[in-house]
Amino acid sequence: TTAAALEHFTVNFTITNLPYSSDLENPDSARFRATQRVMNMLLDRLLKDSSIGPVFQGCETTDFRPGSDRDQTRVDAVCTYSKEPWAAPLDRVGLYHQVSNKTRGITQLGPYSLDKDSL
Repeated sequence: TTAAALEHFTVNFTITNLPYSSDLENPDSARFRATQRVMNMLLDRLLKDSSIGPVFQGCETTDFRPGSDRDQTRVDAVCTYSKEPWAAPLDRVGLYHQVSNKTRGITQLGPYSLDKDSL
């Protein structure tokens, strides 16, 4: 058997109750690493419980950026799944709707409030 190809997709959203600070720019800072761990865990939990769950490999938060005001932080993550021959192709629209439903209309991810128009 041949190994399935790994495919990536990006996830971007804005957290409205995580004030941005310069230590979130530095991947070596304790705050970046701690926030990255929490984001990865929340995204993994969310997507494992979705239609791509059986082929989902994980998400890696790659960047935090300032939002439109000082209480906001924009989050960029890259998620990976294995493109298995038996699995349906990635349905981005369907997955978006599942994520929307699991985040109360794109307003809540764990302890974080989301900008509902940012996903």
